[in-house]
Amino acid sequence: MYQSYELENPLSKIIDKPRENFTREDLIHVIEKENIERITFHYTALDGKLKELKLPFSNRHQAERILAEGERVDGSSLFKGMVDVSVSDLYVVPLYKTAFLNPLERGSLDFVCRYLTKEGELAPFALDTILHRANTLFRERTNLEFYTLGELEFYLISHQRSGDYPSPKQRGYHSAAPFSKKGRVLNEMLTEITKITGNIKYAHSEVGCIKDVHSDLRELKGMHAQQMEVEFLPAPVEESADNLVIARWMIRNIASRHGCIATFTPKLEEDAAGNGMHVHMQLRQNGKNVMTDTDGDLSEKARMMIGGLCHYADSLMAFGNTVSSAYLRLVPNQEAPTRVCWSNSNRSAMIRTPLGWSTVNNLAKILNPQQLNDLDNTVGQQTVEIRTPDGSAITHLLLAGLTAAAEWGLTHSEESLNLAKDLYVTGNIFNNKELLNKLTSLPQSCQASSRILLEKRELYERDNLFPTSIIDYMAKLLQKENDEFINPHLIGLTTDDRLHETRKIMHKDLHRH
Repeated sequence: MYQSYELENPLSKIIDKPRENFTREDLIHVIEKENIERITFHYTALDGKLKELKLPFSNRHQAERILAEGERVDGSSLFKGMVDVSVSDLYVVPLYKTAFLNPLERGSLDFVCRYLTKEGELAPFALDTILHRANTLFRERTNLEFYTLGELEFYLISHQRSGDYPSPKQRGYHSAAPFSKKGRVLNEMLTEITKITGNIKYAHSEVGCIKDVHSDLRELKGMHAQQMEVEFLPAPVEESADNLVIARWMIRNIASRHGCIATFTPKLEEDAAGNGMHVHMQLRQNGKNVMTDTDGDLSEKARMMIGGLCHYADSLMAFGNTVSSAYLRLVPNQEAPTRVCWSNSNRSAMIRTPLGWSTVNNLAKILNPQQLNDLDNTVGQQTVEIRTPDGSAITHLLLAGLTAAAEWGLTHSEESLNLAKDLYVTGNIFNNKELLNKLTSLPQSCQASSRILLEKRELYERDNLFPTSIIDYMAKLLQKENDEFINPHLIGLTTDDRLHETRKIMHKDLHRH
């Protein structure tokens, strides 16, 4: 008998097997047992958002055909500007292991899909295909597995409530009710995303709390905004990307059901915390974490990966920071990086190695001496975190870039280890002017990121990882922001005019990604 738990994917309970083993026959059993009316396909388009196609059926044969063959979609609309209308047809085909009962619509069995061409091959320009190629190359050349986890930060925007128990500005981190006002909404998000992905670590109230949002937008003007975070568990990088996109879709929908707006926009108010999308990375071999050595220090492989991330750092922002407001978030002394460097447990660094239970474990035994048996944690929990990406990131492309960077570091050991040695810092780098001046600055605008991406495009186009069309598309997308001289322009304005212009920049991308 398959052992299941309360928040596990309900389909595993019905089918009585882990999701990785789902077959078409299993899913037909679910359809008949649960009175399913339609199948819904989901897939990530060029804009990084989840799309959907609803497929009703009136008999078993129709349902079987949908599951066996997928359906046809217009690639020229989903990948506008990249796929010509004359050859625009694509197939979307379900991944059985991603099946879930849609908590937003009763009677729907949902899947994440992949795009296939008329030849039955993965569409080369699809974002998930690019990530698949990067992950395949990584495994082949390193004999390792690349795991990632994302941190989704977002603001829940709603009408003002009673002033009782107000949350102090920039003091919302891990606050509890009644100071945190949206705990029930967050609980529902956790429950449903966990059932779908099985991959949530935790959630909490974040630093940001804006009592009265100032904006020209009706959706925002005079509203209350409270920042939340949902953090995932490590998962194989391709699965991790799908989980993040699904979670953003669920967060928005559940917020809407509660009369709220959820936004991942990088910056909502000048002096309030921005929405990051930090990504943690982990190297595994035969299922075991190889990020630390026997003494608990970072392993050579981990330092090689860090060197690769530093080598790619500034160009990665083309995928992780795609709107002008992203660069208003990356300012000194705001727990956001501005230089290429790494450190231990240091939130002013671009890359940090957080506490990972590498030198101590079974900590509860210290406080609970009655506990005699240790928990055998053979996997290991150490990660490396990159802190530049934000809510404007194109998730699959960002993770593909991180995978390529990790692979480069592990296959260019001498260069990557030297980079890791040279770029290690301690303390708050913003308090050390001499050190700060030695470190490479990260780009300060979308246009600067575009130039760096084009200059370093070979890092991504090597081994046919990223199509040239994707690099060109991202460069043009960034250039359209026309933000090269945004900071000098803002500095030259009066205080009121500067605040007004800054808010226009920040709020224009409320729902973009």
